Amino acid sequence: MVRGWRIAPPLLALAFAHSALVQPVLAQSPLPQSSPPMQAGGNTPDLPPIPVAKDSPWPGGPMRIEVDASDIIRRIVRVRQTITVARSGPLILLAPQWLPGHHAPRGEIEKLAGLTFTADGQTLGWRRDPLNVHAFHLTVPAGAKAVVADFQYVAATDRDQGRIKIGSAVMNLQWDNLSLYPAGYAARQIPVQARITMPAGWTDATALRGTRSDSTTSYATTDYETLIDSPVFAGRFAMSHDLGQGVRLNIVADSAAELVATPDQVARHRRLVAETVALFGARPFDHYDFLLAISDEMGRIGLEHHRSSENAVGTGYFSRWENGPGDRNLLPHELVHSWNGKYRRPVGLATPDYATPMRGELLWVYEGQTQFWGYVLGARSGMYSKDQTLDALATIAAKLDIAQGRQWRPLADTVMDPIIAARRPKAWTDWQRSEDYYNEGLMLWLEVDALLRQGTGGKRGLDDFAHAFFAARDGDWTLSTYGRADIVAALGQVMPYDWEGFLTRRVDSVQPELPKAGLELGGYRLVYRDTPGAAVREREADSKLIDQSYGVGLTVKDDGFVSAVIWDSAAFRAGLRVGDRVVAVNATEYSRARFLDALRNGAEGGNGRRTEVIVRQGKAVRTIALDYSGGIRYPRLQKTGEGDGSLDRLLKPRL
Repeated sequence: MVRGWRIAPPLLALAFAHSALVQPVLAQSPLPQSSPPMQAGGNTPDLPPIPVAKDSPWPGGPMRIEVDASDIIRRIVRVRQTITVARSGPLILLAPQWLPGHHAPRGEIEKLAGLTFTADGQTLGWRRDPLNVHAFHLTVPAGAKAVVADFQYVAATDRDQGRIKIGSAVMNLQWDNLSLYPAGYAARQIPVQARITMPAGWTDATALRGTRSDSTTSYATTDYETLIDSPVFAGRFAMSHDLGQGVRLNIVADSAAELVATPDQVARHRRLVAETVALFGARPFDHYDFLLAISDEMGRIGLEHHRSSENAVGTGYFSRWENGPGDRNLLPHELVHSWNGKYRRPVGLATPDYATPMRGELLWVYEGQTQFWGYVLGARSGMYSKDQTLDALATIAAKLDIAQGRQWRPLADTVMDPIIAARRPKAWTDWQRSEDYYNEGLMLWLEVDALLRQGTGGKRGLDDFAHAFFAARDGDWTLSTYGRADIVAALGQVMPYDWEGFLTRRVDSVQPELPKAGLELGGYRLVYRDTPGAAVREREADSKLIDQSYGVGLTVKDDGFVSAVIWDSAAFRAGLRVGDRVVAVNATEYSRARFLDALRNGAEGGNGRRTEVIVRQGKAVRTIALDYSGGIRYPRLQKTGEGDGSLDRLLKPRL
């Protein structure tokens, strides 16, 4: 229940009485009126409106983009772009703003610098549009055949400037940062030729195909939409593996040692590709390139494209394989997006250019079902074990179950979060909610699979839906859109059921408790133990923290800093908040072991025994009593029956 303010009856009566007394006075005292606004004249010329993109060919001919990315010391990328034109007069050039896969306007316009335009050697004036800062207005002089734009992309040199994309040995170049395009035309109708000069000795990888000469790669002419969808990874240390089915794993890393993969590790990636193609039945691409950076310098990323994906993880991807699954659910997720999100795309996300706002109502399908298949295919291929998968599902379910924000915010509204919050940190994430369409979407589709298997006696499941709904012509990557009605109809073809009613309950309605039917129908139930499973144990070790979100309601770093507090938990009620630092536990200097012992002993002691912590909150120091005796709690899945349930069968390899 959401707690609100209450006024005691006597005070309420007094409040109304006071209101009645002062009302006549207010009525006799009209608000003072200011003078009308003064309308000043001006000489600022009106700018023409930015035209809506039309699906007709750009009449000017191919654009040429020349990129010099050799300055890795200052991380300045220099761009010269030639925009051929068919006529003189007004021209509006746009920097990409709404970027596919980001689910929000994420174009890094602030990193575009030094912009100048020329035509036939003559410098052209330009003006930025006051309503769309990604738009530049200029005038093409009579007789000019092309406009040349020169500018720099000044990449982040420190993490407080944004994600690090260029390091001393690795680089991630995205064409949306390195190009402009003419307004009024669909991106797929604008031809473009591009070339990149890399640091000497570096290797580049991309879904684009081209020819290399010394340190410069010239790519074949393509359309602007395909260019934007084909980022480049490059590195001083690089390796590539053929995974079959037209798929390659291209790796760049901070050091040569990070490239070393055992034959078994490579074989698991090959099985991932084979299991994925077996699930969907055909490939919506002529070739596909995993772009994988193993780096502590480059900022992490997982971003889908139709014929490639950007994947950046920390060091140890291969060398610490046995420590746990780590980031190994990233590649399965991004590969699935080639089918779900790129080939089959929600109609609201299929925009003609990068100025048209995107609508993400179906992100619980786009991302939610992709999250589901990412974990399933990871288990089927051996990228991680069945037990590791079950532990991950337990953690996901438990995190969603304790999220108090589900009392007021339905799953449908979380699809707006990339725009609302811009992926910035939050003080009370479980109350505010975040991009839960990923993992709650996963739980929704797990329930759909369980319902299908139950209703058909195990004969059908979500595999059948995926094989039909994402069916493609092998090697053809033509876009095919879908809406909610298409999802409902396709599910009905697998098994008749009130799927619209189901989605209304699960997606559109507030649900104070996470529906766990997908686990329960699948033969498992969510329980809590005093020892962590593999997923939590690895996270605690890697991030150097204690995650007791499910008990006292607190996540605290090994150095005592509080990184999360669950709304309305014991920690919340005691007054703890993110950013506090626990300096002592029961009058003894804080340590990880002492804090866990205090929680454990508080439960064993009973009789309301409390844990006292001394907390530094800014400059203040407080002693706080944690009124909690529930002990240490970690989520696990417990099997509820004999033999294989539907969840066991779902995770089994198909090949």
